[in-house]
Amino acid sequence: MNVLMIDDNELNLTVYRNALKAVEGAVCIGFTSSAEGLKWCEEHQADVVLVDYDMPRPNGLEFIEAFHLDGSNADVPIIMITGLAERDIRYRALELGAADFLTKPVDVAEFRARMRNMLALADGRRKLADRANWLASEVQRATADIVAREKDTINRLMRAAEFRDNETGMHILRMGHFSAVIGRAFGLSENECETLLMATPMHDIGKVATPDRILLKPGKLDSGEWEIMKQHTIAGYEILKDSQSELLQMAAQIALNHHEKFNGTGYPYGLEGERIPLCGRICAVSDVFDALTSERPYKQAWPIEEAVDEIRRLSGSHFDPALVEAFDNALPTIVDIKTRYGDEDWTARAGAVTRAT
Repeated sequence: MNVLMIDDNELNLTVYRNALKAVEGAVCIGFTSSAEGLKWCEEHQADVVLVDYDMPRPNGLEFIEAFHLDGSNADVPIIMITGLAERDIRYRALELGAADFLTKPVDVAEFRARMRNMLALADGRRKLADRANWLASEVQRATADIVAREKDTINRLMRAAEFRDNETGMHILRMGHFSAVIGRAFGLSENECETLLMATPMHDIGKVATPDRILLKPGKLDSGEWEIMKQHTIAGYEILKDSQSELLQMAAQIALNHHEKFNGTGYPYGLEGERIPLCGRICAVSDVFDALTSERPYKQAWPIEEAVDEIRRLSGSHFDPALVEAFDNALPTIVDIKTRYGDEDWTARAGAVTRAT
């Protein structure tokens, strides 16, 4: 461990070096100039500092003050050497961060004992810092594992939903990206946008509870069938609710609320305005835009410009106007996502053209 010694008397430095030979692990770095000692500190790390007060400027107090300007030195123990009568100087040194004192003339046995104590203190602090860094890295690793498991859970839930519904995998992938981009344009944090990215694809997970005769019916649903179809929002919420995961909590709200409309005419509960959770309002914009611009067996894809006009037209009725504005601001990125994650990519992999509702 590095022991930095500052004393303008070379003889004193020699005495200190000889005394520290008996202290295992001590590496002595001595300077007769405090300015040179500070310069050394710019590129090296001291573990313990011994500094004499009575030196040409900067004196011992000034050295401590300058030494602590570097935040990395905050916990480095400092021993100051002062005269017996220099009580006021000791008080000031304590205020500046000195940990201990030696009195001139320095007693070698006392010097060695105090340095052992300071080195033990420094070693303990270093190990504590290493332990804290290790714990932080372990927490980070464990968190990453949890996120990876959550992503795996989401992927498996989405795969289960794909077996029951005719949506394309690219549709739900685009949905996540659209929602994250709109959320970012709206001013949400990166953490919130990342959660939207992963939670939005579960918006229709409740369709696993919808009967095949309704879910896969090629024609138009009658009123009774439509009422059953609308229950997929509640089913999705029931599947995802009560989780301790922030991600699945958001996914539950999205599943329940992504068909609510800003004017209160949506389903399942006819919520109005900001009573609809923000994540549900964002997903509504993403879902409709992607449905409009996607080709399906029962319809042609709308041109991007017409779909954008439709989103704007429905501002204040179907959609939150503030989110339509965010959608507009993020439109170049949204169009790029639409291009990059085209349904043809999914068709090539899955071997089938599928249907979105």
